Amino acid sequence: MSPAGRPSREDVLDAFAVEPRPDRETLERYLRAYPDYAEDLVDLSRELSRDPCEDEAPLSVEDRALIDAAWRRHAADPAPEVVTDPFAALSTADLREVARRLDVPRQIVTAFRERRVILSSVPRRFLARLAEAVNSSVDKLEAVWSESVPTPALARSYKADAKPSAVEPVSFERLLIDAGVPEDRRTALMAEAD
Repeated sequence: MSPAGRPSREDVLDAFAVEPRPDRETLERYLRAYPDYAEDLVDLSRELSRDPCEDEAPLSVEDRALIDAAWRRHAADPAPEVVTDPFAALSTADLREVARRLDVPRQIVTAFRERRVILSSVPRRFLARLAEAVNSSVDKLEAVWSESVPTPALARSYKADAKPSAVEPVSFERLLIDAGVPEDRRTALMAEAD
């Protein structure tokens, strides 16, 4: 509705388009009721009364050949692979198991799930172990990282005085330090670089 209580142009055109009989009588009724939309109503009326298929001639041999060639090209193109987030299907128990297998605190795995780590700072061997633990591959993890935005921690619920904000990704080493991983374990994890 417009501010003056009159229906908007879109509302009037939508109502006319769904009329059971958008004939001359219906058009005249709408033109009397909404003279300010007369031009648009007439255009819509013409569009609705048009024969949907104006060209009744059969396709030529050349046209059919072009359509068939385009269809073959389309059918030959493989469907784009949908990259699914390997962390999305993991339950809390699964995340706990991944952390146990990697011998890291669970908050490290959570940081990966929420994209709070700079993937290029993660040693390749650790990344390979992580990919295996979440039933994925390094290539798929990298694809997920490049295509997706960080997953906010909104699924978790806690009380706070301030509104949650997006956290900038950190290096893998900073993540280990912030998680309180002992220095000798940190050194071993960082030494996994190729």
